[in-house]
Amino acid sequence: MTGRRPERRGTPAVVRLLVLATFVVILNETIMINAIPRLMTDLNITEQAAQWLSTAFMLTMAAVIPVTGWFLQRVTTRRAYATAMGVFLAGTALATVAPVFEVLLVARVVQAAGTAVMMPLLMTTLMTVVPERDRGRVMGVVTMAISVAPAMGPTVSGLILQLGSWRLLFAAVLPIAAVITWRGLAQLENVGEPQLSTIDWFSVGAAAAGFGSLVYGLSRFGEGGTAVPAVIVLAGLVMIAAFAVRQLRLQRRDVPLLDLRVFRHRTYALSLLLMSLGFMAMLGSMILLPIYLQSLRGLSPLETGLLVMPGGLAMGLLGPAVGRVFDRFGARVLIIPGSAGIVAALAGLTQISMTMPYWQVLGLHALLMVSLAATFTPVFTLGLGALPERLYSHGSSMLGTLQQVASAFGTALVVTVMAGRAETRIAGGVTETLARLDGMRLAFVISAALALAMLGIAFLLPGRPAAAGEPEVLDVPLAADDLDDELEKAGLALEPVC
Repeated sequence: MTGRRPERRGTPAVVRLLVLATFVVILNETIMINAIPRLMTDLNITEQAAQWLSTAFMLTMAAVIPVTGWFLQRVTTRRAYATAMGVFLAGTALATVAPVFEVLLVARVVQAAGTAVMMPLLMTTLMTVVPERDRGRVMGVVTMAISVAPAMGPTVSGLILQLGSWRLLFAAVLPIAAVITWRGLAQLENVGEPQLSTIDWFSVGAAAAGFGSLVYGLSRFGEGGTAVPAVIVLAGLVMIAAFAVRQLRLQRRDVPLLDLRVFRHRTYALSLLLMSLGFMAMLGSMILLPIYLQSLRGLSPLETGLLVMPGGLAMGLLGPAVGRVFDRFGARVLIIPGSAGIVAALAGLTQISMTMPYWQVLGLHALLMVSLAATFTPVFTLGLGALPERLYSHGSSMLGTLQQVASAFGTALVVTVMAGRAETRIAGGVTETLARLDGMRLAFVISAALALAMLGIAFLLPGRPAAAGEPEVLDVPLAADDLDDELEKAGLALEPVC
């Protein structure tokens, strides 16, 4: 009992260590965006090949994250941390010395495999060790790692690339990640007890093929032509459907790779949908604004990074304050204004022009980032808090998976809309510059429409998750295996007749 007051007022050491590690590894997801021109020259590759360094990272994340729910239940916290950071360090070291493009691509895949474990590990540990009354404040700190890191990636890379080779992007990260790994292993304590279970390899293959194909197909839409990407997306959806059917069968023996019973909890399902729309809006703006600022307004990558940096910093710095507001007043006072702010920011960006003042662009971007911070922190906490403890790892894995899918879908959507509109306007006799500008405006209109859907979902979410022992589930018929679970909880488990 003597330790309760410090635990309430401070962030547990295990969570602080995992937040720092997660920030470093997730930063690498978008750190290559500004390095593409340099890579094309140094490695003598095309722009399409260079884009694979980001696409392969996202593909690997989408393929590996579904397995993390099973993995985190099977191993100790220290072993999961050591595995994730060890794999990430190996990939970073290989990328630093990569002599050719193919080796660099393999290194990015290895980096992503380690990164994929960190966010579910962080979220599962947080939900286990932090009391419900303090989760908003601590989740505000976590928001910095999972939301600000990808937003800051282009800024950090722009600054580093001013100093020299693209290899510095990895050489700078390597010692930082090594120190964090060493300190983490020295101080990290195990949380919870591992649960030995078998793994269904068909599920592993179906998840990797399904989510990987879906993300890859979506990423291909911006490259011209829709037939091949549509076929790849369809194949991915078929594999995901097969994966889902397999999980429903495995749930009867309580050994699913990814437990789909998380969707029976209404608050979690709505939170997941709102988060997906939020990541689509964030990644869409991250793609459109650099194109607008560099290709149309003539800014350098460094100038672009500095222009969007205040928004990213504000998003991170406000996270803890947003969390404290959530702990005191609940989610609705944050999620509804936050969603409205996202709509307002994206609506403002639909008016971009060749003469829009830079301070106005900076202000709209900052409003977008602050509004996302006000939304992400309470939604993360509300959604996972609605799940029973045994589903924390599966809920965080599902969240991480759909984050990658939403990011790919958001990118594909804005690029496809922008390119299609520009081609139509050029065919009508409009200059290329004005046509591209018009395409960007339409893409922001689509993003604003998605944000309106976020606002509608925000009104459906409760102020706080259901109390322990009172799960708020979707009103759907119980399957046979779920009926057995409910009877067992009530002390009425049926014995087999034979």
